Amino acid sequence: MTKRVAIYLRVSTTGQTVENQRRELRAMAARHGWKVVRVFNDEGVSGAKGRDQRPGFDALCQGIARREFDMVATWSVDRLSRSLQGLVGFLGELHAKGIDLYVHQQCLDTSTPAGKAMFQMIGVFAEFERAMIVERVKAGLARARSQGRRLGRPRLASDKERRVLQLLAAGTGIVKTARTAGVGVSAVQRIKASTIA
Repeated sequence: MTKRVAIYLRVSTTGQTVENQRRELRAMAARHGWKVVRVFNDEGVSGAKGRDQRPGFDALCQGIARREFDMVATWSVDRLSRSLQGLVGFLGELHAKGIDLYVHQQCLDTSTPAGKAMFQMIGVFAEFERAMIVERVKAGLARARSQGRRLGRPRLASDKERRVLQLLAAGTGIVKTARTAGVGVSAVQRIKASTIA
């Protein structure tokens, strides 16, 4: 069965052109016997921009969601994303839909065993990066606690809390209590839950 391929092209500045990427990727598709069904491009758009600021990339992701192709081909990893997190998120979308990725410059082809292994290694590094972030957050919270800082939501002023308790005791509903006491509904729900517990 012939692979349906989508090509994604991107250049960062308006002075550059995607034509070299287009020509090379079309030639690669022809050598492999792949059928190019769509070409998406973002010209003059940084890879650091989000999906909402990259119309070509957004359209590509919509096509992935609808499984309009079997493989995405691009010139280089940095054409897709400038961040590891963004790249791993994109690879996760592809993987979830069973779509392969071909990256010309890095010789990555997830339809091959070596490409699949590389894909898994990228996932391992992304998981490691997430674990490091969690550790840094925990260390920051521990430091804040050791300095006597109070963590979590700020408490309501005692007079407001008393007013909420009075209204609730009188049988007033949660929404009306919040409106009358001048606090949020979630604050009233927390206070109510703490008195029941």
